Amino acid sequence: MVVTAPNAAAHAASMRPAEYEQPLNERMRTFMRLELIYQQMLYNCEFETDWATRAATSSLLEILSILTRGDVRSDVHKELDLQIENLRQFQSQPEVDTKRLGVLINNLDTSRDEIDAIGTQYLQPLKDSEFLSSIKHRSAIPGGTCEFDLPEYNHWLRQPISRRQEDMAKWLGIIRPVCDAVTEVLWLIRESAQPNEKVAINGMYQHKMRKDGNHRLLRITLPPGSKLYPEISSSQHRFTVRFLDWSTIDSRAVQTGHDVKFKISIC
Repeated sequence: MVVTAPNAAAHAASMRPAEYEQPLNERMRTFMRLELIYQQMLYNCEFETDWATRAATSSLLEILSILTRGDVRSDVHKELDLQIENLRQFQSQPEVDTKRLGVLINNLDTSRDEIDAIGTQYLQPLKDSEFLSSIKHRSAIPGGTCEFDLPEYNHWLRQPISRRQEDMAKWLGIIRPVCDAVTEVLWLIRESAQPNEKVAINGMYQHKMRKDGNHRLLRITLPPGSKLYPEISSSQHRFTVRFLDWSTIDSRAVQTGHDVKFKISIC
């Protein structure tokens, strides 16, 4: 049987293990939210339709909102310093791929230099943009970006894709150093721990973490096609995982009464 490209992609996705993540502190929550919205923006920037441009612009405004709420740039800088320090401790150890390690450290050094170079006022051009401010203001109203509300915005959406992408590239250039660094830091954190096989008795698993552990992220992995999903509640010192049995959106998921084999990474 010949599988069409969309069906082949769907089939490949269904065969991958199902991964779920839970941040363990506020910094990781912010980073993961930023990563999600940044990926959405980059994805929609690739398409020519005005609907995709609308979605990309909305993502940009959400990113701006996150970056202006706290000192995310400083948090990213601290994480880069920490990751560089951790990696350099492996340089003198035997059986380490020093070439690959050097590439990782150089990438982090470059990201840190870019964070330093943009300075603390890097978001000011976006904040000062009357065009973006008007969209942000009207976006708080359901349907507030209609043509009769924002004629300038809708005129811009009708411009050739080359012009819209030029403007998007300018905005992306402002946030890219921080967003790319967040993506890189999260990748390193995810790769920092090996998954361990566990069993949730009657669908529940509890774990008490060491007080001296610097844990940032939980990762739960279930087999492909599993009808279960984890509900995770956590604090600094312990977490509980309940595996819920999902059927349809019209019925409430309930905790399974069976033992569940799964993998967990405490990063």
